[in-house]
Amino acid sequence: MARSRQLEENQILLAELRESELTPETVERWRQVLRDPHASTITQAAKILGQRGLTDLNIDLAETFTRLMQKPVKRDPNCLAKAAIADTLYRLESHNHALFLQGIRHVQMEPVWGGSVDTAATLRGNCALGLVRMHYPNVITELADLLADPEGPARMVAARAIAYTEDPQGIPLLRLRAKIGDEPQVLSEYLAALLKLAPQQSMAFVSEFLRDANQQVQELVALVLGESRQPEALDHLQVWWQGVQDPELRLTGLLAIAMLRTDEAFQFLLDLVADGSDKTAQEAIQALEIYRQDHDLWHRVCEVRDNRGKSL
Repeated sequence: MARSRQLEENQILLAELRESELTPETVERWRQVLRDPHASTITQAAKILGQRGLTDLNIDLAETFTRLMQKPVKRDPNCLAKAAIADTLYRLESHNHALFLQGIRHVQMEPVWGGSVDTAATLRGNCALGLVRMHYPNVITELADLLADPEGPARMVAARAIAYTEDPQGIPLLRLRAKIGDEPQVLSEYLAALLKLAPQQSMAFVSEFLRDANQQVQELVALVLGESRQPEALDHLQVWWQGVQDPELRLTGLLAIAMLRTDEAFQFLLDLVADGSDKTAQEAIQALEIYRQDHDLWHRVCEVRDNRGKSL
């Protein structure tokens, strides 16, 4: 009952602090919250501080992080509080490289039915982003290690972080990691990062994965190419789409082409509406529906559809 009552009181205090101006009195109340033994309270407090952009308690957040790193499973089960602190310090542009380095290397194995699981993958990813934002000199080395992390979510964040560095040293790391292979969703992050770092240099390499034996990989790569908005992606997507038989993949291909947002891509889809089979025309219209709010473009779509001389 005492624990329940304390958590309830913490919720009330956090609700008050969420709306309160920062004064010497409220700073002390924030410190009281961060000293609380309940990880759930610390997690919420860290998130609020990040949302409000309050940097005055960065030192206190770091001290709390250090305390939670002692007996981490007992004090912070599931690693939620440490991950929240690292995320807040990243968002508040902290330069606490010691904390981020400790976090990016932290593994927290916790018991589950039939074995154990590492709960610190999110923490490692948040710390990777923190090191990138503060321009830590050896960040590429740390991110290279994170690309080999056993946990997929950590590898995904490593790829994104490499893209954020804008450092060409990351290109061979991402290409190697993609060649080794990975889960489809994680692999797509490597390829997306390559297109951000070096779109021209990476276009042909990324497009090769459109021919992967795994259809989920093909689908995700098509969307990555579409999201890149690189005009050169259109030819690769067109050639791939023309050879695809699976109905869902064909629709994904047209959607990816629409996502390019180039005049050439729009014209290709409008030509399909005008001259394609009924099914293909319907799929092209479906792909273009993401632009219903674009009055001029959607007017063109409707005009071409109506000019077919038959109802779709």
